Amino acid sequence: MEQQSRNQEGVLKTQLVTNGGITTTVPYQVIWTAKGFAYEAMATGALASLIVRPSTLSQLTLYNNTTNKHFVIERAFAHNLVSIADGQFGIWLCVHPAGMSIPAGNNITVRNSLSGLAANAAVGVVDTAEAVSDDGWFPWGENSTSVTTTVPGSLAQALVNGRIILPPTAGLSIQVVAQTAVVTTTCGFHWFAVPKSELKVA
Repeated sequence: MEQQSRNQEGVLKTQLVTNGGITTTVPYQVIWTAKGFAYEAMATGALASLIVRPSTLSQLTLYNNTTNKHFVIERAFAHNLVSIADGQFGIWLCVHPAGMSIPAGNNITVRNSLSGLAANAAVGVVDTAEAVSDDGWFPWGENSTSVTTTVPGSLAQALVNGRIILPPTAGLSIQVVAQTAVVTTTCGFHWFAVPKSELKVA
Protein backbone atom coordinates (compact mmCIF):
# COMPACT_ATOMS: atom_id res chain seq x y z
CA MET A 1 0.00 0.00 0.00
CA GLU A 2 1.28 3.48 -0.85
CA GLN A 3 0.67 6.77 0.93
CA GLN A 4 2.28 10.04 -0.21
CA SER A 5 3.41 12.92 1.99
CA ARG A 6 6.00 15.69 2.04
CA ASN A 7 8.86 16.12 4.49
CA GLN A 8 9.86 19.40 6.15
CA GLU A 9 11.75 20.47 3.02
CA GLY A 10 8.66 19.85 0.88
CA VAL A 11 10.14 16.80 -0.85
CA LEU A 12 7.53 14.28 -1.91
CA LYS A 13 7.91 10.93 -0.12
CA THR A 14 5.99 7.70 -0.47
CA GLN A 15 5.25 5.43 2.47
CA LEU A 16 5.23 1.74 1.60
CA VAL A 17 3.65 -0.90 3.80
CA THR A 18 5.10 -4.36 3.13
CA ASN A 19 3.21 -7.63 3.42
CA GLY A 20 4.73 -8.02 6.86
CA GLY A 21 3.36 -4.67 7.99
CA ILE A 22 6.67 -2.80 7.95
CA THR A 23 6.32 0.86 6.97
CA THR A 24 9.18 2.52 5.10
CA THR A 25 9.50 6.00 3.60
CA VAL A 26 10.94 6.13 0.09
CA PRO A 27 11.70 9.17 -2.14
CA TYR A 28 9.42 9.54 -5.15
CA GLN A 29 12.43 9.10 -7.48
CA VAL A 30 12.91 5.52 -6.23
CA ILE A 31 9.23 4.64 -6.63
CA TRP A 32 8.95 6.10 -10.13
CA THR A 33 12.20 4.45 -11.22
CA ALA A 34 11.00 1.09 -9.90
CA LYS A 35 7.77 1.54 -11.89
CA GLY A 36 9.74 2.09 -15.11
CA PHE A 37 8.99 5.82 -15.47
CA ALA A 38 12.63 7.06 -15.49
CA TYR A 39 14.44 8.05 -18.69
CA GLU A 40 17.61 9.83 -19.78
CA ALA A 41 18.65 11.13 -23.19
CA MET A 42 21.63 13.17 -24.35
CA ALA A 43 23.31 14.49 -27.47
CA THR A 44 26.82 13.36 -28.33
CA GLY A 45 28.11 16.06 -30.67
CA ALA A 46 29.93 19.17 -29.49
CA LEU A 47 27.82 22.30 -29.90
CA ALA A 48 29.15 25.83 -29.44
CA SER A 49 28.04 27.79 -26.40
CA LEU A 50 26.23 31.10 -26.72
CA ILE A 51 27.81 34.28 -25.43
CA VAL A 52 24.45 36.07 -25.12
CA ARG A 53 21.11 35.26 -23.54
CA PRO A 54 19.37 32.43 -25.49
CA SER A 55 16.47 33.27 -27.81
CA THR A 56 15.03 31.02 -30.53
CA LEU A 57 17.63 28.28 -30.89
CA SER A 58 18.03 25.44 -28.42
CA GLN A 59 21.01 23.19 -27.95
CA LEU A 60 18.63 20.34 -27.08
CA THR A 61 14.83 20.13 -26.78
CA LEU A 62 12.64 17.54 -25.03
CA TYR A 63 9.00 17.34 -26.20
CA ASN A 64 6.22 15.41 -24.46
CA ASN A 65 4.71 13.39 -27.30
CA THR A 66 2.44 11.30 -25.08
CA THR A 67 -1.26 11.77 -24.46
CA ASN A 68 -1.49 10.33 -20.95
CA LYS A 69 1.76 11.17 -19.16
CA HIS A 70 3.39 14.17 -17.52
CA PHE A 71 7.16 14.55 -17.84
CA VAL A 72 8.58 15.41 -14.42
CA ILE A 73 12.07 16.82 -14.97
CA GLU A 74 14.67 15.54 -12.54
CA ARG A 75 17.77 17.24 -13.94
CA ALA A 76 19.37 18.80 -17.00
CA PHE A 77 23.10 18.62 -17.59
CA ALA A 78 25.90 19.83 -19.86
CA HIS A 79 29.32 18.23 -20.28
CA ASN A 80 32.26 20.26 -21.57
CA LEU A 81 34.09 18.84 -24.60
CA VAL A 82 36.29 21.71 -25.87
CA SER A 83 37.24 24.80 -23.92
CA ILE A 84 39.80 27.43 -23.04
CA ALA A 85 41.75 27.56 -19.82
CA ASP A 86 39.37 28.47 -16.99
CA GLY A 87 36.45 28.56 -19.41
CA GLN A 88 33.18 29.11 -17.54
CA PHE A 89 29.75 28.02 -18.69
CA GLY A 90 26.24 27.67 -17.27
CA ILE A 91 22.87 26.12 -18.13
CA TRP A 92 19.78 28.05 -19.22
CA LEU A 93 16.36 26.37 -19.52
CA CYS A 94 13.16 27.39 -21.31
CA VAL A 95 9.77 25.76 -20.67
CA HIS A 96 7.53 25.72 -23.74
CA PRO A 97 3.79 25.58 -22.94
CA ALA A 98 1.43 22.88 -24.16
CA GLY A 99 0.67 23.22 -27.85
CA MET A 100 4.22 23.91 -28.99
CA SER A 101 5.27 22.68 -32.42
CA ILE A 102 6.71 19.18 -32.35
CA PRO A 103 10.48 19.20 -33.00
CA ALA A 104 11.53 18.45 -36.55
CA GLY A 105 13.47 15.33 -35.63
CA ASN A 106 13.90 12.69 -32.97
CA ASN A 107 17.55 11.99 -33.67
CA ILE A 108 18.94 11.32 -30.20
CA THR A 109 19.94 7.68 -29.91
CA VAL A 110 21.81 7.85 -26.61
CA ARG A 111 18.92 6.96 -24.30
CA ASN A 112 18.47 4.91 -21.17
CA SER A 113 15.70 3.50 -19.10
CA LEU A 114 16.91 3.87 -15.53
CA SER A 115 14.97 0.76 -14.51
CA GLY A 116 17.21 -1.66 -16.41
CA LEU A 117 14.69 -1.91 -19.24
CA ALA A 118 15.40 -1.43 -22.93
CA ALA A 119 15.61 2.23 -23.96
CA ASN A 120 12.34 3.46 -25.47
CA ALA A 121 12.75 6.16 -28.12
CA ALA A 122 8.95 6.46 -28.33
CA VAL A 123 8.76 8.23 -24.94
CA GLY A 124 9.70 11.83 -25.63
CA VAL A 125 10.93 13.52 -28.80
CA VAL A 126 14.50 14.77 -28.29
CA ASP A 127 16.28 16.88 -30.92
CA THR A 128 19.37 19.08 -31.18
CA ALA A 129 19.70 22.60 -32.60
CA GLU A 130 15.94 23.07 -32.64
CA ALA A 131 14.23 26.34 -33.64
CA VAL A 132 11.93 27.17 -30.71
CA SER A 133 9.81 30.01 -29.39
CA ASP A 134 11.43 32.29 -26.84
CA ASP A 135 8.97 31.49 -24.06
CA GLY A 136 11.33 32.76 -21.36
CA TRP A 137 14.86 31.52 -20.68
CA PHE A 138 16.23 31.34 -17.15
CA PRO A 139 19.60 30.25 -15.73
CA TRP A 140 19.47 27.04 -13.69
CA GLY A 141 22.04 25.41 -11.46
CA GLU A 142 25.61 26.38 -10.71
CA ASN A 143 28.14 27.32 -13.37
CA SER A 144 31.16 25.14 -14.08
CA THR A 145 34.77 25.95 -15.00
CA SER A 146 36.97 23.90 -17.31
CA VAL A 147 40.49 23.30 -16.04
CA THR A 148 42.57 23.46 -19.24
CA THR A 149 42.15 23.91 -22.96
CA THR A 150 42.77 20.27 -23.79
CA VAL A 151 41.28 18.19 -20.97
CA PRO A 152 37.48 18.05 -21.10
CA GLY A 153 35.35 16.90 -18.23
CA SER A 154 33.69 19.86 -16.56
CA LEU A 155 30.05 19.14 -15.82
CA ALA A 156 27.26 21.59 -15.05
CA GLN A 157 23.86 20.33 -13.97
CA ALA A 158 20.54 21.81 -13.01
CA LEU A 159 18.99 19.71 -10.26
CA VAL A 160 15.38 20.48 -11.12
CA ASN A 161 13.96 17.79 -8.79
CA GLY A 162 10.43 17.98 -10.16
CA ARG A 163 10.13 21.78 -10.21
CA ILE A 164 9.44 21.62 -13.96
CA ILE A 165 6.56 19.44 -15.21
CA LEU A 166 5.68 19.07 -18.90
CA PRO A 167 2.11 18.06 -19.73
CA PRO A 168 1.43 16.49 -23.14
CA THR A 169 2.58 18.68 -26.09
CA ALA A 170 4.75 20.87 -23.82
CA GLY A 171 8.53 20.97 -24.06
CA LEU A 172 11.79 21.97 -22.43
CA SER A 173 14.89 23.41 -24.10
CA ILE A 174 18.44 23.79 -22.84
CA GLN A 175 21.18 26.16 -23.91
CA VAL A 176 24.68 26.74 -22.58
CA VAL A 177 26.04 30.27 -22.14
CA ALA A 178 29.77 30.84 -21.75
CA GLN A 179 32.25 33.71 -22.08
CA THR A 180 33.36 32.38 -25.47
CA ALA A 181 31.86 30.20 -28.20
CA VAL A 182 35.08 28.15 -28.11
CA VAL A 183 33.49 26.37 -25.12
CA THR A 184 31.52 23.47 -26.60
CA THR A 185 29.29 21.11 -24.67
CA THR A 186 26.92 18.22 -25.06
CA CYS A 187 23.61 18.30 -23.15
CA GLY A 188 20.96 15.97 -21.82
CA PHE A 189 17.87 15.46 -19.67
CA HIS A 190 16.73 13.05 -16.94
CA TRP A 191 12.96 12.82 -16.53
CA PHE A 192 10.07 10.69 -15.29
CA ALA A 193 7.14 9.91 -17.62
CA VAL A 194 4.39 9.71 -14.99
CA PRO A 195 0.85 8.61 -15.94
CA LYS A 196 -1.81 11.26 -15.42
CA SER A 197 -3.66 8.82 -13.18
CA GLU A 198 -0.74 9.00 -10.74
CA LEU A 199 0.09 12.69 -10.91
CA LYS A 200 -2.54 15.38 -11.23
CA VAL A 201 -1.31 18.83 -12.28
CA ALA A 202 -3.02 22.16 -12.91
